[in-house]
Amino acid sequence: MRYIARRLAHALLILLAISFLSFTLLQWAPGSFLDDLRMNPRISPQTISGLRAEYGLDKTFPIRYERWLRSAAHGDIGFSFAYNTPVGPLLWARAHNTLALAATATLLAWAFALPLGIWSAERKGRWDDHAISAVTSTGLAVPDLLVFLLLLLLAARTGWFPAGGMSSAGFSDLGGWEKFRDICLHFALPSLGLAAVTMPVLIRHIRVAMIEALGAPFLRAARGHGIPRSRLLWRYALPAASNPLISLLGLSIAGMISGSALVEVVLSWPGLGPLMVQSVLARDVYVVLAVVMLSSIFLVAGNLIADLLLFASDPRIRVE
Repeated sequence: MRYIARRLAHALLILLAISFLSFTLLQWAPGSFLDDLRMNPRISPQTISGLRAEYGLDKTFPIRYERWLRSAAHGDIGFSFAYNTPVGPLLWARAHNTLALAATATLLAWAFALPLGIWSAERKGRWDDHAISAVTSTGLAVPDLLVFLLLLLLAARTGWFPAGGMSSAGFSDLGGWEKFRDICLHFALPSLGLAAVTMPVLIRHIRVAMIEALGAPFLRAARGHGIPRSRLLWRYALPAASNPLISLLGLSIAGMISGSALVEVVLSWPGLGPLMVQSVLARDVYVVLAVVMLSSIFLVAGNLIADLLLFASDPRIRVE
């Protein structure tokens, strides 16, 4: 419990520091939501001043930050100027979609990367290891945006997959199996694209961790005793390489959520990415701040999950 409490305290301090830095940078950014209204000759300066007072923009920086903290504690996370509503409900509706996409992509990426990384490590120096390394190097060199644009082109040219949204227009009129199929088709391209751009990094890290584990003296001794190859890999080598892989899992969860913004914008997925872009263009600073904070929470939560898994799997950490 002391370990968990210490990690939670560190996480809260990190989030508080991120909130202060993000709030400061957004307040220093030039322009505001009211600038477009000032350009309208039918809106008087008195109306602009009234809106500044209503939104609290005429207050000093410490007062605005203190009000935002109290709003965040109540779940509102500020007030959206563009949508004229608290940010919290606006954010949670989109966060569910981003979490669903990131969770699906994480499962797909690890389901393919783990066996490929283990196979590449076990076949080190052979032609299939070189082939996997060449494919991962190519994947790392290709920009993520290009991959997502190619998927969008595939959906537009073939019509096999819907290009945008989470469900079709007549979703409510479909039967049970048709609804499930429709949802799977809408999930296919965004989740596969996000998994595809993440897999090369995962395969590289898994390969390096497994090569280091396979070179350990106890595994060489086990190989000399005639233990079957599959049991040697999955029963002995993989647990020996688990510590870096668990840390990688925590980072990949956070990376999926933060990296999903681009695929959501390109493939019109109704998540946090399009909301972030619209809010930046509208200078809706509290929505931008809320998205940044939510991404930071996901990053800290991913690292916390990795720490707890390491604590449970490695007795050396428990002793320390």
